[in-house]
Amino acid sequence: MNCFKRVVLAALLLAAHWAAAAAEITDDRGQHSQWAQAPQRIVSLLPSVTESVCALGECKRLVGVDNYSNWPAEVAALPHVGGLEDANVERIVSLRPDVVLLSRSARVTERLEALGLRVLAFEPDSLADTERVLGQLGLLLGRQAQAAKLWRDMDDGVAKAAAGLPAQARGQRVYFEVASAPYAASESSFIGQVLSRLGMANVVPASMGPFPKLNPEFVVKANPQLIMLSDRNVVALHTRPGWQGIDAIRHQRICVFTPAQGDVLVRPGPRVAEAAQIMADCVVRMSKPPQAPAQGAAK
Repeated sequence: MNCFKRVVLAALLLAAHWAAAAAEITDDRGQHSQWAQAPQRIVSLLPSVTESVCALGECKRLVGVDNYSNWPAEVAALPHVGGLEDANVERIVSLRPDVVLLSRSARVTERLEALGLRVLAFEPDSLADTERVLGQLGLLLGRQAQAAKLWRDMDDGVAKAAAGLPAQARGQRVYFEVASAPYAASESSFIGQVLSRLGMANVVPASMGPFPKLNPEFVVKANPQLIMLSDRNVVALHTRPGWQGIDAIRHQRICVFTPAQGDVLVRPGPRVAEAAQIMADCVVRMSKPPQAPAQGAAK
C-alpha cells in the first residue's frame, strides 16, 4: 500500500470513528446539540454532575468545578470557579472548556453562550431525571454502557437499603428539610422518591413541586413523626412557633446529618444508594424504643 492510500485509509478510519462517536445531546432546556467527539475539557458547575462525570471514569476531563464540588477527593485540586449565583465567567473562559455543564437555573448560561462556549444545562429533580441525566452524560462522554451499569447499581443499592428495613419501621410520617426558610423535599423529589421506596410517608405532597418553600405552619399541621435535616438547620427548629408540639420534636425523633452526609443526601448523582442507606439507618435508629434508665440512675 503506497503512502497516498495509507493516508486516505487513515482519514476514512478517523471519519468513521468520529461518526460512530457522534452524539446528539438534549439538555433540560430542550436544547439539542451535536457532538462529533467527546469533550476533552469540561467545566462542571453542578456537584451532582461533577460526581457523575467522575463515577463514569472521566474525572481527568474536568478542568474546573463549582465551589461546592468536593467529591471524589481529586476534584479538590481543580480550579473552583464560583457557584450557582456567582460563577466567575472570566475564570471559566480562561480554562478553555469544550463544554460547561451547569444547572438550568444558573444565571451565567446566556453570557457563556454569548462568549462562544458550549453549554449543557441539567436539572435532575427526580430519580427519573437522575437516570436521564446520567444517560446523557454517558452519551456525551462515550460511556453509555458504564452509565447504564452505574444506574443499575444505584437502583439496586436503593432496593437493598429498603429491604433492610424492618416492617415496623415503615409507614412513618417524615419531613425532610433541605434548607432553612424552610425548604423541603416533597414526594416528587429524588429524596422523596427514595423515602417512598423505603416505605416512608412524606408529609409534603408532590403537588407542591420537588423542593417547595413552606409556611412553617404547614409542618405543624402535618405533624411528622420523624424529621430529617442537616446540622446547619437544627438550631432553629425549637424556635419556630408551634413546632414544639410536633410529634417528632416532642419525642426527639430527629435525624441530624453531618455536612458530609448532607452532601450525599441532596445530590442526585451516583451516591443515591449511599443516601438511601443513610436515611434507612436514621429510620431504624429512630424506630427503637428509648432505653430504660439504668438502676440507680438519677431521676
